[in-house]
Amino acid sequence: MQIWIAAAIVIATYAGIAVGFVPGLRMNRATIALVGAVALVAAGAISEHDALAAIDMGTILLLGAMMVINVNLRMAGFFRFVTSRTLRLAKTPHALLALVIFSAGVLSAIFLNDTICLMLTALVVDVTLRLKRDPLPYLIGLATATNVGSVATITGNPQNIIIGQSSKIPYLTFMAHLGPVALIGLVICWAVIVVVYRQKFRGKLPDAELPPPRPYTPLLARTGLVVLGLLIAFLMGAPIVTAACIAAGALLISRLRPGRLLALDWELLALFAGLFVVTGAIETTGISEAIFEQTASLIRGGILSLSLSTAVLSNVVSNVPAVLLLRPEVGTLPNAQQAWLTLAMASTLAGNFTLLGSAATLIVAEIAAVKGVKLGFMAFLRAGVPITILTLIVGMVWISVTG
Repeated sequence: MQIWIAAAIVIATYAGIAVGFVPGLRMNRATIALVGAVALVAAGAISEHDALAAIDMGTILLLGAMMVINVNLRMAGFFRFVTSRTLRLAKTPHALLALVIFSAGVLSAIFLNDTICLMLTALVVDVTLRLKRDPLPYLIGLATATNVGSVATITGNPQNIIIGQSSKIPYLTFMAHLGPVALIGLVICWAVIVVVYRQKFRGKLPDAELPPPRPYTPLLARTGLVVLGLLIAFLMGAPIVTAACIAAGALLISRLRPGRLLALDWELLALFAGLFVVTGAIETTGISEAIFEQTASLIRGGILSLSLSTAVLSNVVSNVPAVLLLRPEVGTLPNAQQAWLTLAMASTLAGNFTLLGSAATLIVAEIAAVKGVKLGFMAFLRAGVPITILTLIVGMVWISVTG
């Protein structure tokens, strides 16, 4: 009976996370995950000790450390400075879109993609309106590029952080395999949007005064040195969590108010903690074993089968829960490194299929709405579907060739 109660709680939790709310209640994905975790402990599906042990503190620490770094960069004006300087180079609508996509993709490969969406969406809306252009295709470019660009590195998005911690694949090895997929994918994003919204790219850009970037130079220089040291440490093969925590610790030694330095995305951290407990309960109750007995042929069927399974699951329950569900089985596959890379690639690129496919796309839509620009479901779908299909094909082919 216990396994059926646990299964009901798990299904309800994942359904709530997929939808993002509970009718009649003010709950979001983080609170739904935490309530689901508590319910599983209360039901006896997982003990308190096992629930605490299921929380991967390495992943939580890495995510938190990257958030501290991003907070410092935001306060220093780094993201606004880079984007404003980049967009000033645009002379045509096509070039403007290319610069939005390229800058968002590169920044997402280095930092968390959700953060890039938070930092750049309002700026893209402001710039496009000043230039008398429809913001819609540029916002779609921003949303899809942050997902595609983030596939390149372990620190690019939350699901890659989980995979990096579980697989122990070195940072440089991960980037060498998936970096080319990201670069080709960014070109695909640009081409698809130009074709789908070709009427939006007619004419030339008018001359417009863009607001000058005003970075806080001392903090920007200090944070830049720390980030440079962190990237060098990653490329030299230093332990990723340790290096990130040292960098975050160095930035916390500051005269700035602690409340500003620790203005992290606590909801995302809470979501991760709750999901770790939920997936831990799935393993302890034997639910995962039953699931994998039914789906073993798909998961073990090679790159194509694993990619499609991951993409579908990521659009049903979202990509982070999908990775957590598949994590125990992927690590047992014969070519584990290839399987981990496939999981990272497919779960990330699948986020562009619909506007609800990833947190990054939702962030862009929500911030744009606050600025008075509606990014609708169908408008995104027109570009999102072909971008997802084409980038997944490139990813599968590339991983098959590189092994």
